Amino acid sequence: MKVYRLQKKQKLPISVDQAWAFLSDPKNLKTITPDYMGFHILSGAEKEMFAGQIIQYIVTPVLGIKTKWVTEITHVVDKKYFVDEQRFGPYALWHHKHFINPIKGGVEMEDIIDYKLPLGLLGQLGHPILVKPKLEEIFSYRQKKLIELFGEFNG
Repeated sequence: MKVYRLQKKQKLPISVDQAWAFLSDPKNLKTITPDYMGFHILSGAEKEMFAGQIIQYIVTPVLGIKTKWVTEITHVVDKKYFVDEQRFGPYALWHHKHFINPIKGGVEMEDIIDYKLPLGLLGQLGHPILVKPKLEEIFSYRQKKLIELFGEFNG
């Protein structure tokens, strides 16, 4: 069983309060997800984030195939971090930690995603060709979009 990890950090010139308000609101996921992903929230984003919250989405990650993705917010520490875990969707495992750390002149956001692919060896073979590049592309888009929204960190 191969578990992969993607880790990304980004500094933004905003306060912890601003970062938390934006990142902990599931409705903002659409803003920082590429349009071609067809991201649409079906339910669960009506309330402020809380542990136990179930959020249902439709995404189109590969080849125009619509996929239902259900995540649970499993941990929340206000203005510090939250964790979402896939309950149903395209991965055999998806565990995504979102950290917000204050730094001089802004915040450093850190995403740590541990994930496992379905289909055993076939999934592992597809990882370097399809999955890893797609995740890198999605997080690169997020970084660019957050800079558009909040400005470049110059600290």
